[in-house]
Amino acid sequence: MCELLSLASRLAGEAGALAQTAWQHARHGVDTKTTPTDVVTAADRAVEQLIIAGIVAVRPDDGVLGEEGGQRPSRSGVRWIIDPIDGTVNYLYGHPHYAVSIAVEIDGESAVGVVRNPATGEQWHAVAGKGAWRDGHRLACSHQTELAQSLIATGFSYDAKRRLHQGQTVAALLPKVRDIRRAGVCSLDLCYVAEGRLDGYYEQGSQPWDFAAGSLIVNEAGGRVTGLRGAVQNSTMTLAAGEGIHAQLHDVLAQLGADHDPLA
Repeated sequence: MCELLSLASRLAGEAGALAQTAWQHARHGVDTKTTPTDVVTAADRAVEQLIIAGIVAVRPDDGVLGEEGGQRPSRSGVRWIIDPIDGTVNYLYGHPHYAVSIAVEIDGESAVGVVRNPATGEQWHAVAGKGAWRDGHRLACSHQTELAQSLIATGFSYDAKRRLHQGQTVAALLPKVRDIRRAGVCSLDLCYVAEGRLDGYYEQGSQPWDFAAGSLIVNEAGGRVTGLRGAVQNSTMTLAAGEGIHAQLHDVLAQLGADHDPLA
């Protein structure tokens, strides 16, 4: 585990440095993916390539799942899950709120998670069974027990029809909570739940590279990460919160049909 954490931490630092250096050219070579607003930059691809090359150089038998298409089968039972720049739209616009997210699974179980915000230098990490940490400080989720006093974050789809449904869900949820935040970076929102900067977070449509590292960090900080209606966390719904409000937030979101997909 120590070797995996050391490598993930080093690569997150190197990847973050490359992302910062490449930002001035980020508006050149921008492509789109699922919709015209779902962007990918040359920097996303370059950062992912740097991380994968760093893994292969040290652990050539490990598998890889990267957001930008980097995939390698695992011959060791170890798989790395990578989001090179989580929050690409923020990155493209120069908002200092984006992240490098690197997770490691061993035989399908989460083992290591590292998330770094290159703009601030903050770095979070967790090792299964060893707690969650940011810059040497052990993390603990909020102890809030009242949903009405809770600060909740969410995110939105790139598809306009899905965003409409998600907006309706937020409008119905807003009177039931302290306030809503929407920063556009799943991995960072999860880290903020882990250290109590947020009481809870939910999002429909996030992918394994978005949540793999951050979810381990939340769990190791004493929180819960699930889906809705007894489901495990998946691309349909990610719900993360401290134990004190998780059930309350779950029930409200289930009642509102937050996991409904208008395109299904």
